Amino acid sequence: MSLKIAAAYIRVSTDDQTELSPDSQVKKIQEYAKAHGYVVPNEFIFHDDGISGRTTKKRPGFNKMIATAKTEPKPFDAILVWKFSRFARNREDSIVFKSMLKKRGIDVISISEAVGDDKMSILIESLIEAMDEYYSVNLSEEVIRGMAEKVSRGQAVSAPPLGYKMENGQFFIDEEVAPMVRGIFKDYLDGKGCREIAMQLNTKGYKTRRGNKFENRTVQYIIDNPVYAGYIRWDIDGRGARSYYRDGKEMIVQGTHEPLIDQETYEKVKSMRKLEKATAKKYERKTPIINDFALRGLVRCSNCGGTLCMSATGKSLQCYKYAHGSCNVSHNISLNKINDALLNTLKEDIHNTNLNITETENNITVSIDYDKKIKREEEKLIRIKDAYQSGIDTLEEYKANKERINSTIQILQNEKNEELKKAPKKTTAELKNKIRNAVELLSSPDATERAKNEALKSFIDKIVFDRKASQITIFYFL
Repeated sequence: MSLKIAAAYIRVSTDDQTELSPDSQVKKIQEYAKAHGYVVPNEFIFHDDGISGRTTKKRPGFNKMIATAKTEPKPFDAILVWKFSRFARNREDSIVFKSMLKKRGIDVISISEAVGDDKMSILIESLIEAMDEYYSVNLSEEVIRGMAEKVSRGQAVSAPPLGYKMENGQFFIDEEVAPMVRGIFKDYLDGKGCREIAMQLNTKGYKTRRGNKFENRTVQYIIDNPVYAGYIRWDIDGRGARSYYRDGKEMIVQGTHEPLIDQETYEKVKSMRKLEKATAKKYERKTPIINDFALRGLVRCSNCGGTLCMSATGKSLQCYKYAHGSCNVSHNISLNKINDALLNTLKEDIHNTNLNITETENNITVSIDYDKKIKREEEKLIRIKDAYQSGIDTLEEYKANKERINSTIQILQNEKNEELKKAPKKTTAELKNKIRNAVELLSSPDATERAKNEALKSFIDKIVFDRKASQITIFYFL
């Protein structure tokens, strides 16, 4: 029998306490699917739990579902949701994605809000979505209003920063981490730079709240945070990202928690940071530097593996992790020097019989993507199994379908093996021809940096720069 495949989209937001749990939504959707002739394979159940539905940008499960819907052949015939508001509470997103899915022959079906296909049903569906969007916007405004009221009383509305812990909605000093945070303020007052402090913390094995290494910007955020002096800071628009605190729209009020540093330290650091920012602004470059260069994205630090990026002067490269304080070995080198080193090494490698070649799947060229075809057949095996387990197919139908699909997979595998035997393999001779062409391109005064970069990336996997040995090592691929 012909299978009708459906996807299920499950979303539970933190702002709606009346909706069904994820497991309950899945159960209801599976019941609906079975009653209406659909099968929902496990790989087509997409989740976004505890995420707002106002926009689709921050919904990884939704975005994965849409990306899957765009693949060929069409993976499913419908998307089943508990309510239309689970799909989108924003009419613009709803219109865009439903239109795209409709063109692919994929319907969005709300299993609890039955609508038909006539013109009146279109109006009813639009009204439901409009009401959902109104509810979402209104709820968001109420939440922000409530948070603003709480902040005005000096109470916390966000996760505690490093050095504090949360108990019963209140910040309390974490005595295990607090000495380290106080040390950051002391070191800064003693004249140490943020990058130097970050490297010092990393050497001692300290980690950020998220378990990452410290960087200069991490230290800057800590010493700029008024929470440590006993204040509560909150963005007026209800946005919590660090970047939003730079727009001057934040509220800073006296908090109800214990300060981790004294007021005098806070004021001294604040004055020093103000002077530091003013000085940095004075010397910031007035014209943008074009960051495109021939080695962009190719050169790696021999110490940490980080990419070497263009410095602010536009004349040298430096390990970006070192610049942020998480690598302790400088790999600064002038652009002219490393370009010369690259050109000389490429010229030598034209005659070198022992090249560093990274094994890739591109060494053999075949005319048909057999792996993709085989994967599609294997996905069919999963679907027919789901159909049998859901009671749509009988055991005999399942066995017959399984035998037919396994036979197709074996035929494809045999064809692939035969073509691989006949297919010409890429050789080092072709690689060396690319190296010769690159040498000619790099030597040309008329070639753009982008053209050089694209040519190098067509046969170079990476270039490792060792500052101590003052040499580069090129790793190629065929």
